[in-house]
Amino acid sequence: MNSVTNGPVHTGQRPVIGICARTAPVTLQGSDLVVALALQSHVAFLSEAGCTPLLLPLLPGVEDLVGRLDGLLVPGGPDLDPALYGEDAHPATRAMSPDADRVELALVKRALDAAVPVLAICRGMQLLNVLHGGTLHQHLSDVTGHDGHRPRTPSFTLGRRPLKLLPGSRIGGILDEDEPETACHHHQAVDRLGEGLTATGWADDGTIEAVEVTDHPFAIGAQWESGQTADKRLHQALAKAAGGAKNNRSPQFLEIERRWP
Repeated sequence: MNSVTNGPVHTGQRPVIGICARTAPVTLQGSDLVVALALQSHVAFLSEAGCTPLLLPLLPGVEDLVGRLDGLLVPGGPDLDPALYGEDAHPATRAMSPDADRVELALVKRALDAAVPVLAICRGMQLLNVLHGGTLHQHLSDVTGHDGHRPRTPSFTLGRRPLKLLPGSRIGGILDEDEPETACHHHQAVDRLGEGLTATGWADDGTIEAVEVTDHPFAIGAQWESGQTADKRLHQALAKAAGGAKNNRSPQFLEIERRWP
């Protein structure tokens, strides 16, 4: 039997994991472009775990692809539009696009409704909370009094914070170690927890660092920068859950899937 390290146990095609795309300006061969992209480590970690990563641009109607997905990864990115949770923007808030935010919310809701395994990282966890009616601290250092979650350094530096995990939680089982810690770079965090979510991880200053969707087979939010360290355990757990979801589909559904172009 395969272990999670060697990829999920499944038959037929590799499970397909959708990754929500982010957009960014780049200069390529002297031309200034805007591209849709995913962090290469997300792609590599999921591929190594036996899955096929699929980049999902945040365009209207992308939620209709959920029926073709075995899992969904919602990565980090810019801040959410505070209007989504009824607040005005803090001076430090740097939102992405209200239209893209709403498309991503619709995509994640469709995935959750379909019991598709979901791993939501950093911004993704914040979106998961807002989707469930929760709110966000728009500038965390205003609350904690320190910049430990996003160190102020000339170059990109991950903050390291001790992590307390809820015993018996799904994420506690995945990160089964004596002294877990976060590798974070975020200036926003969960304020009021959304309905239908359970907090399952906290930093030493009380900041919520992990949530799980109650009564969902596998829907985890991690506030830290999973994918920007060598730790692949959350990606491997998503891959295993996606493999199980694929195996549990009916033969009729798999035949329809086989005929999709």
